[in-house]
Amino acid sequence: MADMKKVATRDSYGNALKELGAEHENLVVLDADLAGATKTGTFKKAFPDRFFDCGIAEANMICMAAGMSTAGLVPFASSFAMFAAGRAFEQVRNSIGYPHLNVKIGATHGGISVGEDGASHQCCEDFALMRSIPGMTVICPADDVEAKAAVKAAYLMNGPVYLRFGRLAVPVFHSEDYKFEIGKGEVLKEGNDVAIIANGLLTYEAILAGEELEKQGIHARVINMATIKPLDEALVLKAAQECGKIITCEEHSIIGGLGEAVCSLLAEKCPTLVRRIGVNDEFGHSGPAVDLLKQFGLSCENIVAVAKELCGK
Repeated sequence: MADMKKVATRDSYGNALKELGAEHENLVVLDADLAGATKTGTFKKAFPDRFFDCGIAEANMICMAAGMSTAGLVPFASSFAMFAAGRAFEQVRNSIGYPHLNVKIGATHGGISVGEDGASHQCCEDFALMRSIPGMTVICPADDVEAKAAVKAAYLMNGPVYLRFGRLAVPVFHSEDYKFEIGKGEVLKEGNDVAIIANGLLTYEAILAGEELEKQGIHARVINMATIKPLDEALVLKAAQECGKIITCEEHSIIGGLGEAVCSLLAEKCPTLVRRIGVNDEFGHSGPAVDLLKQFGLSCENIVAVAKELCGK
């Protein structure tokens, strides 16, 4: 697996926008002076008349996107997660969420893996913020194939969507014929001893953890849950009923994200033992992305350790 192709999902975002732009003339892209980093520059080069650089004014960009959507356009408003979800939260809530407009938010550079940019840019709160907005769909794809499919699915869906992409190149484990569906999870490995539910770059770490646990006699069910809201409740409940123990893995705070969504569901419908792997109640700091992921426990090794403890091994 060492030679597996790696692609940053922010690159997938830019490429998907270009592909969609060739098919749909009503697709427009807005960016807040970060086209090189968010990779929306790929779309800009192909369709300059449908690209709008809004400058370092994310709140204004969101309002522009809202207005464009009322004219029949499908805008993708793009910036770093810290700015798209954080700085512009009020505008996302009031100008897009409240009137339930057809705006897509492409948020790159999410999570600890932003690396050297440090705590100010390592947004580990965006799932929580976006999940709290009524009617907002929240998606965090795991690799290049799924990211491109998620962007296309978001375009076809009517309503606000928040898509989170990463800076770090991650392994591409899906085949090109993979079918992505908003609100549906994906079982990547069967097992009944413990269920590992992950999204984003933690999904591949969960796959590796499942393989290692298998060698140690623990049969883990590995689930990719790219859509955080709406959650695939049926798949989570089935995993809880058949495995009895669940681990959630996300590059986000354990507060308000995938782990909390799973725990809330199970607390009401199927009380189950759960361990949440994510960023604990703390800020990140500057450092190499791979080193930070390991330091904060967002790694295969920690997933294996937590699973073994949970299974009493």
